[in-house]
Amino acid sequence: MDEQPGVSVRVKLTLSYAGFLMLAGALLLAAVWVFLLRYVPDRAMLINPDDNPDGVFPVRYQLLRVFAPRAAGVMAILLVFGLGGGWLLAGRMLAPLTRITHATRMATAGSLSHRIRLADRNDEFRELADAFDAMLARLESHVAGQQRFAANASHELRTPLAISKALLDVARTDPHHDTGELLDRLHAVNTRAIDLTEALLLLSRADQRSFTREDVDLSLMAEEATETLLPLAEQHGVTLDTSGDIAPTSGSQALLRQLTTNLVHNAIIHNLPERGGVWIHTGVHTGVHTGVHIGVRPRTVVLTVENTGEKITPEMASTLAEPFRRGTERLHADHVGVGLGLAIVQTITRAHDGTLTLTPRPAGGLRITVELPATAPQR
Repeated sequence: MDEQPGVSVRVKLTLSYAGFLMLAGALLLAAVWVFLLRYVPDRAMLINPDDNPDGVFPVRYQLLRVFAPRAAGVMAILLVFGLGGGWLLAGRMLAPLTRITHATRMATAGSLSHRIRLADRNDEFRELADAFDAMLARLESHVAGQQRFAANASHELRTPLAISKALLDVARTDPHHDTGELLDRLHAVNTRAIDLTEALLLLSRADQRSFTREDVDLSLMAEEATETLLPLAEQHGVTLDTSGDIAPTSGSQALLRQLTTNLVHNAIIHNLPERGGVWIHTGVHTGVHTGVHIGVRPRTVVLTVENTGEKITPEMASTLAEPFRRGTERLHADHVGVGLGLAIVQTITRAHDGTLTLTPRPAGGLRITVELPATAPQR
């Protein structure tokens, strides 16, 4: 519902300043008057009684006649000064708020690149402006990421649909074409499209944090993923080695299982052609801060998945967690994925307040470390 515009904050502050100044002036004049009443007599005897038959002069009455108009004049001056000075002071104080409002309107119109950047201030308005600038920067990054993600997702989904259309066109124009081969290719393309759609749904669910937290042991997740993917590892000639201690954390059991499975699956697929290896390790880490601040950090659980493979540069490793990002060796693999494996891992890690680190191994391959907040182990 549309509401009538109210009185501006600047007017309210101006009236408040003027009212406070008037009140202070009235109290000061009242104090002066009380002081005068205390030390000035009510009446005084005249030296020359010819001017007054009674020979008495009304001191307080005459004083009031002189004091009252001058007090009214002082109050009028205070009112004018309070309104003018209050208007200027309120405008000066609210100037940063005007800039913040302008930036908000620009952000509402879709411009997220504008920043307030208040300088030479260290007050509440500066804190509000800095917080707003940080929010705009985060929103700009998020929107840019969403736009890239939408463009990549559209491209990835268009590919299997275009292939399916081409296969159906071939079947329509060539009725003698091998039906079995056509069905096999359509099945493979459709399977890839389904896998991509499910990955997108999982990525969206993890990013929204719409899950119930429960106690989870990452070491059990690692063992389960190893047992599940052991046939795939044997098929690729890759050995799996699982070790470590209990790693209790809190989160979604389904999402953390997906995280562990994705890491082990990627380590198997993107490995050496033969005699490759994958090492999965879990544990609890407690570090100590050094430097200016010395103390014990909160306990964290660590899941490390390390595999052999081709050499990867640090620049390439830093981009592998982006959606639909694949290394050059992945594009020609027989089991190329949908390009969301590590993106899902990063989103699940971030949703559980953790960190994901990708480090190239000197001998080739990759070391991926997931660090999550630890919880007390169940007894």
